[in-house]
Parts: sequence; structure tokens; C-alpha cells
Amino acid sequence: MSLDMGRSTPRFKQCFTSAFHRAVMGLLALCALTGCSPSDPEPTSSGTQLLTKLITAEQYSNSLAYIFGPSIDTQVQFTPIVRNEGLLANSLATAGVSVGQVQTIQGIAATVASQVMDIEQRQYLVACRPESIDGPDEACATQFVSKVGRLLFRRALIDDEIAVFVEQASAAAEELAGEELNGEELDGFYAGLEVVLEGLLIHPEVLFIIESAEPDPSNPEQLRLDGYSLASRLSFFLWNASPDDELLAAAESGELLTRDGIERAVDRMLESPRLVDGMRAFFDDMFVFNEIKTLVKDATIYPGFTTVTALDAQEQTLRTIIDHTLNKDKDYRDLFTSRSTFMSPALAIVYGVPAQPGWASYTFAEDSPRAGLLTQVSFLALTSHPGRSSVTLRGMALREQFLCQTVPQPPPGIDFSVLTNPDANYPTQRQRVAAHLETPSCAGCHRITDPIGLSLEQFDGAGGYRLTENEATIDATGALDGFEFDGAIGLGEALRQNPELPRCLVQRVYSYATGGPPEIEARPTLNYFNEEFAAQGYQLRNLLRTIVLSKAFSLIQNSPSEERLLAAASSD
Repeated sequence: MSLDMGRSTPRFKQCFTSAFHRAVMGLLALCALTGCSPSDPEPTSSGTQLLTKLITAEQYSNSLAYIFGPSIDTQVQFTPIVRNEGLLANSLATAGVSVGQVQTIQGIAATVASQVMDIEQRQYLVACRPESIDGPDEACATQFVSKVGRLLFRRALIDDEIAVFVEQASAAAEELAGEELNGEELDGFYAGLEVVLEGLLIHPEVLFIIESAEPDPSNPEQLRLDGYSLASRLSFFLWNASPDDELLAAAESGELLTRDGIERAVDRMLESPRLVDGMRAFFDDMFVFNEIKTLVKDATIYPGFTTVTALDAQEQTLRTIIDHTLNKDKDYRDLFTSRSTFMSPALAIVYGVPAQPGWASYTFAEDSPRAGLLTQVSFLALTSHPGRSSVTLRGMALREQFLCQTVPQPPPGIDFSVLTNPDANYPTQRQRVAAHLETPSCAGCHRITDPIGLSLEQFDGAGGYRLTENEATIDATGALDGFEFDGAIGLGEALRQNPELPRCLVQRVYSYATGGPPEIEARPTLNYFNEEFAAQGYQLRNLLRTIVLSKAFSLIQNSPSEERLLAAASSD
């Protein structure tokens, strides 16, 4: 029997109304409150802010896939958020959810709950069997709610919480027993569980990561994340999903809060295949790949560039990064000079190489003009206009994404016509952008962007290679922070040698892991991470381990509300 929640009977929906209303009101209230081996010892850190933040659509989907299995369809889309200091993740602590958005999520929850309780799925996803499917069974409902609720809430439910959910399941089971839906008679027990599961899936504690703190036993005046919050921070960072049963057990027992315990947990997580999910999500954010979905090119100029090309370009870069940093544990900096990558049939058209079925590893020849991530279609196409390349966009993206430098916005009233006018006197981009340097209000910024972008001009707006523009030979010489070079290969080498490249990655990883941009007080900690990153060969996995095992990752800064928590703890 298949339950179609989208066409539920009025009585079925009525059973859900009160639970859904309470969840919505709780969620909106929460939104209102939150603004919807070392060479040197680790420096003293005050830690990070205690956060309440919205989980991402991908984290929600990944978590449900872990709990209920990959066969459950969990297509989820949340409202887009703004980028803050290079990362979307930095804005999750201020992202809210409107009533309309909650109703959309409720529809997703209804679909998931219906699939879980479907007659073909429930025999695997509901571990116990009721004495009768026609009515309530408190023992079986208690077992299901305890197990699933623990995984969804990322903590063990207390007895009173379980009792409320079981009571709702029993009431719905009695109400719905014998009802017909789409011509089929409902099984009361599973229909009741479905109502409760739908409510659980939209609960504020499921949709939001709500961190809690406790006094640090080694320093009673300092706060740290409690076990469950530490488990969530670790899991959402490293796996891009909620904690698994083993990690929650370590949090519940207190083992995770010991040095040996967290080392065991972290080492297990770093060796898990699920680390790929976490790092793909991080680099997807860092490389601004959310814009791939809306990337379009002028079909008359770039007829070979399609939506499939754009999506494959994103996948190519992510596969390259994961293979290089995790599968082979290579130096992060070499991503900008390596000729090893992956190729799909759609990308082979743009790159002008022989196509093979599906994805295959590919290495560009030594005399190829392509090497490193900056010569891949994803970067080149994203940093171009629909019908032409962009020297400035490419230089700005390199500065901001890979060196963590901010390029100011152009002043108001700037005349861009000299750049867009195909005047025969200015056949190449180099000649057109020279006008920037002739304008005092533009020159300051363009001196730090255009010399970089000009070295990539042998690649057009879709990432294709070319030697001429408007029948004029392209001059691809460029410069980066005092290093002069010729073409994209030279740019990759200059970037690899730039000390800000690994420092920027450290800053981005730490921000992503802790949920916000590092404050100025974190500078000694970041310096420590940078030194460790260099000493360990710039390997990503070692950097992740250094950060999550640091005090800075788990300690919480004392704010007025946290001071009250410390005072209450000391008076007990």
C-alpha cells in the first residue's frame, strides 16, 4: 500500500495539524531569537561563538539518507542565503525560515514519512512489529520514536518527550484505523507513526543545529561544547550530515569529551568514505559553485556549452580536488599546477580532446596550455560574461577565493562602454582594459586584478582555448604580487608559491568548521594552524585533524548568557 500524503484525507490531515502548528510556532520563535605532533604548543584560545544555525538542504537530505537509507527520495531545496566573507556557511547562523518555507519543508517531510511507512519499506525501517496493525501499540511506537528521534534530534530523547510523541501516534492510530486513502484502507498503527514522523522531521531541533555549552572541567571559568553539540559540529563539518549512532554513543557516554575519545572518533571519521561528502560540500562552497545552477552562455557564441557542460565542469573540479587531497593525500598547492584531472564526454567537446563514455581520469600533455584548477572550465566559465571572457572577474575571483583578499566594488558612475564596445581600435581585452588604468578611480583596484586575468586570456568565456581574439594575437603575460609570468601555466606556478594560498585555505576551513568568520583574537590560532599545515606537507586530512582536535574548535566564548550559565554551574 502506498500512502500519498499530498492527497491525504481531511481526517488524516487533522491528526497532524496540532503537532505541525506547535512545530511551526516553535521554529518561528527560534528564528526570532537567533536572527534566523606540533613543533609548538597550541596557543591559548577563547574559542568560538555558541551558534544556532539552519542546516543546509544537502545536510538535511544526507542525514535522512543515513537514517532511512538511500532508497528514500529526499529531494530538498531551501531558500538561498547570502555569501559572507567567502562562504555561504558563514550566513547559516542568521538564516531564518518563513511560514511559507516551513510549509514547503512540511511537504518534504510528508513525502519522506509516507515512503518510510510504505508497506514495502517499513519492514526494513521499522525494527519492531506491532501486535496489530489496526490500532496503537505503545511498546513498538516507543522503540521507533526513541531510535529515530535520537538520530534526528542528534541527542537522546528524554522520557517525557518520548511519551508525548507516542501519545500522538496512538491517538492518530485510533483516529485513522479503517480510513481509506486513494481507495485503500489505512493501517492504523503505521498511519499513526507516519503522522508523528512527519512532525519530527519539521521539528526546530531537526532543522536547526542548536549548540549547547557546559563549563570545562579543566577550567571552570571557560565554556566548552557539550558532548552532543561537539558531535554535531564534527559531523556536519566532516561528513555534511548529522552524527551517526557511534558518534552519538560517544557523546552520550562522555567519551567524546576526553582526549583519547575525540581522537578515536576523529580518526574514524577521517578514514570514513563519508569524508568525501563533507569535503565536497566545503569546496563547493569555497569555489562558489552554487552559481553553476544559473550559469548560462550565449548559444550563438558558445554553441557547445550547455547545462550539462556546466554541471560536468563543477563535477570535474570536485573530483579533481577529492582525488588529489583525499585519495592521494597530496600537497594542496599542487592543485594549481597538476595536469591530472577527470574528463566527461560533454567536457571533451570544450577541451578539444577525445571523448570516452562516462567519467575517466585524464592527464593533459606536458605541452598543453592547461594545468591546475584555474584552467578548468568551472573557474573560467564562472568568471566570464555570457558572451565574452572577463579579465577583471577572473583576477578578482582568484584574489577573493584563493587568497582571501577583498577587492572593493567599483565606484558609482563608471563608464564601462569602452570594455563592451567592439571597437576595431581595441581588438583584444588587454587593450580594452588598459582604460581602467587611465582612470584614477579605477586604477587602484584594477592593478591587483587585471594583470592576473590577462594571463588567462587564452581561454574564452566558455573555457575554450584560443590564440587570437578578433584576429589579433593574444598577449597572455601577467603578474601576481611581484612575480611576472607568461600565460596560465606561469600563473599556476606563481599562485602555488604564494604564501597566502595555503593561509587562505586554513582560514576558510576554520570558518566553515566553526560556523563563522574568525575574529581578530583568533589570529594566533590561525598562525598555529598554518605552521602545522606547512609542517605536515600541506595535506588536507592533516589540516582537518589539527583543527577539529584543537581547543579553539570546542571551546566557547563567554558572552553575558554564557556567563550566567557559568554562574549557575558554580552555585550548584
